[in-house]
Order: sequence, then structure tokens, then C-alpha cells
Amino acid sequence: MELNTLRPALGSTKKRKRIGRGPGSGHGKTATKGHKGQKARSGGSIKAGFEGGQMPLQRRLPKRGFTPLTRTEYAVINLKQLNVFENGEVVDLLSLMELGIVKKGLDGLKILADGVLERKLTVKAHRFSDAAKEKITAAGGAFEEI
Repeated sequence: MELNTLRPALGSTKKRKRIGRGPGSGHGKTATKGHKGQKARSGGSIKAGFEGGQMPLQRRLPKRGFTPLTRTEYAVINLKQLNVFENGEVVDLLSLMELGIVKKGLDGLKILADGVLERKLTVKAHRFSDAAKEKITAAGGAFEEI
């Protein structure tokens, strides 16, 4: 094998179609664009979503609602999910993510009051419902808003 005998693998390269280079090229005259019409003209590209002058779908459908850019989205869990921890442990977002109870941290952690808390825990979260605060203190634990 020598450098002058090296060739690309069969089918790995394609020859570029040289359009508009005269009749002898086989792609002269209309340069593979056919005759007339918008796509045959110079600058005749069609924007995405254009439907030939018909009102486009994205403008026909009703627009509803509003999503604020500054919206905070919390990872939400209930008190009954905290019963996997041992007495006296500190529960925060990282410990919940390690156990797989919370998949994504999002903008913080919110604790809701569904279920019964059977452990004495120190819970650190960004938000608590009022009922969750009462249940945590009733179980002998403490809550801390970050």
C-alpha cells in the first residue's frame, strides 16, 4: 500500500452537482429548478410555516394564557414521603435527591401536608404549607425555611 494508491471507500464520497454551468454539464439552462414558479426565482425561498398566502396554522389557532418568565417552580413532596428517614436526621433537597424522591431540584423544595409524619426530623425547605409546619412540630421535629 502506497500513498498514491489510497482511495476513499466506495460510496463514502459524492460528487457535487455543479448547476448552471452550461448545457454540456447536464445541469445548465434552468439549473435543476424547473420552469417558472416561486422556487425557480432568485431569492425564492419559502419561510417555515408559510402556506402560500393562506393564514398559517400558528396564526389560526387561539392564543391563551400567559407564562411569566420569572415564575418559580418548586419540587413538591408530601410529609408521608419523609418517613423513609431515621429519627433526628436533617432532611434537605440534596438528601431527597440522593434517595431519588426528588428527581430535579428546580427552583427549590416545597413541603405539603399530605399523610402522617412518624419521625422526629429537621426539615429544611424553601416553602412549607401551614398544615405541614403544624404536623412537623406535632411530630416533635423542626422546620427551617431556607
